[in-house]
Amino acid sequence: MPTLHTYDYAVIRVVPRVEREEFINVGVIVSCPGAKHLEAAIEIDAPRMQAFAPSLDMDALQPWLDAIVAICRGDADAGPIARLPARARFHFLTAKRSSVVQMSSTHVGRTAHPENVVEHLMTRMVRVPR
Repeated sequence: MPTLHTYDYAVIRVVPRVEREEFINVGVIVSCPGAKHLEAAIEIDAPRMQAFAPSLDMDALQPWLDAIVAICRGDADAGPIARLPARARFHFLTAKRSSVVQMSSTHVGRTAHPENVVEHLMTRMVRVPR
């Protein structure tokens, strides 16, 4: 029987007008300490985002979303947070904020294949069903 790993995840949201608390899911962050796995993925459905928030400056937003992925990877040029242990990076990224980029509450799951969780969650939580 394969080893089951416990993982935590949060959904990355874009909240164009924070006071309205309306959002579109654009990515996920997954932390699986047992498998030493921390990963984030971002996908923006541009036509959907344009319809939802026509005045949102996507060029200004993109570096913030890219930073999430870079911090998860531990990229050297992603600043001091990227040098923290993986679990600390996950907690930093998923902390509550009142900004255009926000995270959902964290959730827990179990899997035998931590490397596949991000793709599963992107399909389930981010991509519009076709």
